[in-house]
Amino acid sequence: MAFLFVVFLICNMLIQKIFIISGEASGDLHGSNLVKELLQLQPNLQVQGWGGALMQQQGVTILKDYKELAFMGFAEVIKNIGTILKNFKLCKQQITAFKPDIVLFIDYPGFNLRMAKWAKLQGYATHYYISPQIWAWKEKRVYTIKKYVDKMMVILPFEKEFYNKYNYNVSYVGHPLTNVIKQYNTNQILQSPTPIIALLPGSRKQEIVKKLPIMLAVTKQFANYTFIVAKAPNIANEFYDTMLKGFGNVNTITNNTYLLLSNATAALVTSGTATLETALFKVPQVVCYKGSAVSYYIAKRLIKIKYISLVNLIMNKEVVQELIQDNFTETNLTNALTEILSGTKVQQIKVDYSNLISLLSKGNNASYNAAKLVLGV
Repeated sequence: MAFLFVVFLICNMLIQKIFIISGEASGDLHGSNLVKELLQLQPNLQVQGWGGALMQQQGVTILKDYKELAFMGFAEVIKNIGTILKNFKLCKQQITAFKPDIVLFIDYPGFNLRMAKWAKLQGYATHYYISPQIWAWKEKRVYTIKKYVDKMMVILPFEKEFYNKYNYNVSYVGHPLTNVIKQYNTNQILQSPTPIIALLPGSRKQEIVKKLPIMLAVTKQFANYTFIVAKAPNIANEFYDTMLKGFGNVNTITNNTYLLLSNATAALVTSGTATLETALFKVPQVVCYKGSAVSYYIAKRLIKIKYISLVNLIMNKEVVQELIQDNFTETNLTNALTEILSGTKVQQIKVDYSNLISLLSKGNNASYNAAKLVLGV
């Protein structure tokens, strides 16, 4: 026992600095919980990097806010290529100045995989928490990961099997959202005169302007419900005001999506992490996606998965209905929402949600499991 404690102390002495790169809101959330566990295991750890307010609250020195990095879709990336190249240069300079023991990447593959290659070639240890979705498209990126990522920690159960096909051993740590939502106080009441339907149109302007107007158009068909829009905290109220005019049964909420979901009867949700969060709160949902014509055309040719929502992907069946691009219309959305407000459909969705939660809870607590792996404990 004493020997193991000495080994633990030696490992902690060797790892003094970690540089984290997170480029999205979800990465900021998961990064903050990971850092919390890292600092509990090793209080003297120095952590710098790219992220947001949540990571900063846990003690990370934020050198670049993720809100400055939000470029969505192929067309948008091309348009902002100059800024992206400057960000690569800046990040390399900051890592070189900090001299970390580990460079830790959280999802955000377009940027992070290139940085992982550079960091590895510079002699830094490279750890990756939350795998890029290479099982969906650009599968050959697995060879980059094998070559330049020392340790990969995955959060979806089927990812371990995927990497095994390429003889690359990864660690399944469970999904961090299961613990986050389990600890959330669901007894808080969101006052409303009628049952609530949540509208989650996304966190980027490009996706909100595509989806929210269609979601709002549907509200007029459901006068006996209150619709509440989850506003993105990084977007000014004025951006929403024009779209929301004339909708009497629509309200908004900011920085409190979990309060909204814990009180919602149903939800209309943009594809992404929000679909999984909605499922973990056991709220019946319709998944919505609409992008620019160029981005969608390219994505359709490249992406090779049956579903776009994490719920359906993990369960490998259609648990929730997906309305994508041209199918995402006012009529189709009205019909889909009517269906999930009826008894039979709701019951089956909730049974599937329970099975999903059971599957993702294996290996919980994900953040603690990942922290131990990072520190070599």
